[in-house]
Amino acid sequence: MPAATSGTPVGRVRGALSTEVVKATAEKYGVCVRPFTMEVGDTETGEIRYVPVPCGSTVESQCLPCARKAKALRQAQCREGWHLAEEPVITREKPSETQTELLTYRADLAAHYREVVAAGNEAEAEELRAEVATVDAELRASGMTGRLPALDEVERRAVKRSTRRRQDAPNLPRRKVSKSTVGREFAGKFRPSMFVTLTCDTYGRVRPDGSPVDPASYDYRRAARDAVHFAALVDRWWQNLRRVVGWDVQYFATVEPQKRAAPHLHAALRGAISHETIRLVTEATYHQVWWPAHDELVYTERKPVWDPDLRSFVDPETRDPLTAWDDAVEAVETPAHVVTFGAQVHSKGLLGGTEEAGRHIGYLTKYLTKSTGEVVEADTAGQQDHHDMLHAHLAVTPCSPRCAVWLLYGINPKGANGKTTPGHCKGRAHRRATLGLPGRRVLVSRKWSGKTVADHKADRRGFVLSALAAVGISKPEPAPDRFVWRKVEPGDTHCPPRDQLVMRAISERITWQAEYSAAMLAAAGPPGQETSATAVREAA
Repeated sequence: MPAATSGTPVGRVRGALSTEVVKATAEKYGVCVRPFTMEVGDTETGEIRYVPVPCGSTVESQCLPCARKAKALRQAQCREGWHLAEEPVITREKPSETQTELLTYRADLAAHYREVVAAGNEAEAEELRAEVATVDAELRASGMTGRLPALDEVERRAVKRSTRRRQDAPNLPRRKVSKSTVGREFAGKFRPSMFVTLTCDTYGRVRPDGSPVDPASYDYRRAARDAVHFAALVDRWWQNLRRVVGWDVQYFATVEPQKRAAPHLHAALRGAISHETIRLVTEATYHQVWWPAHDELVYTERKPVWDPDLRSFVDPETRDPLTAWDDAVEAVETPAHVVTFGAQVHSKGLLGGTEEAGRHIGYLTKYLTKSTGEVVEADTAGQQDHHDMLHAHLAVTPCSPRCAVWLLYGINPKGANGKTTPGHCKGRAHRRATLGLPGRRVLVSRKWSGKTVADHKADRRGFVLSALAAVGISKPEPAPDRFVWRKVEPGDTHCPPRDQLVMRAISERITWQAEYSAAMLAAAGPPGQETSATAVREAA
């Protein structure tokens, strides 16, 4: 064998790691690659099992199978609600006995909490807050939705604001909004719907990669503030659109970043709306931010300090307390910022069931399996500098009334305490990876399909169970109260390794897929009969 030349790198092929093989196999069969383990106890037999529960991630880089399942559910939700011909029916369950008992217990805790706070017993008050949080979690787990009253009664000051429209904004025609959500039918058979794209305003000329042509003149401050308040602007657009067209327009929308890192909205709207109406509504929509002025930083190197006696942040030199949030808001006479959309508005009419509609559903959900950081990743030096500058402005742009950045402007934010760090807020708006983009990537109106994502997931499961039952494969489901679920504590010596649980799940998935394939073949019937997925669904 010839000897390797000195100084020449020798390539070596290493065997694949076992964990990588397990992960690749799990992805092949659609099994979660990073499940968390639950201990399940059977109250009838006394058996205890360790079950892998899917992580439910929506990002491919974290878990490819879970992300693809989540995307498929969103696509089904978009498809089912876009061209509905009948009004969706939403029914609410009646309050259960368990829910009323829990709420009664919560009411007693709240009454006791007020007595303890009045007596100044902070230690017991903290215990009661923790107990109420536990009860609230149980109520949510029981299926209850909606907000519960806060424990601490907050005194609200009535701040009067002008409701007159801005002189620089076009007027909007107003109609009484009906409860109808289904679009008009044309020629007795056509019921088109809309696909709309809205963008932020311009902040300066940009190159093809999204970086500014002249960074010195690019309006980074307005870009940062528009990104923070983009969600509020979109909410105002829905309201204005419904008032103009006169019916309850339903939507399925996604928020994605442009190359310049500004957010823009893609939306599927149910019903036909003229392009001119959408353009006029977009031009006339604005959102005024009635916050204290935050143009000039008060504290840069010196930071305010917390005074436990005053329960407020104070100036580090004079020891004077900073302005309270309610006082600062009451003194506001003009909005600190006004957000508007850009001039580019794209709208298109589509018919349900067409290839073009399916293509636009794929376009709507294109980036749902990628994290925001992956979508706004900089590929060029110009983009990198642009993102750095935008992030620097976002770092000093308050994102909410509770944002710790307000302390840099000499204002005590809501809920400030000794743990608050001036200028450091954990909100998404200040993260380098998100660049101000909102956390909710998917926006769905309440009456879009009449179903939640969990409902669509249950529909898919029900379809599979029906298909199996049609060919004699029964999958009985025990009563839920038969099992007791508990999250496995770290260091549990009885818990099997994750790879072992994943391999067990792979084996189960292979069995299920074989049963489902057999059911599909049996439902298809002899050769020559209809074998489409639609026919199988109808037969099931």
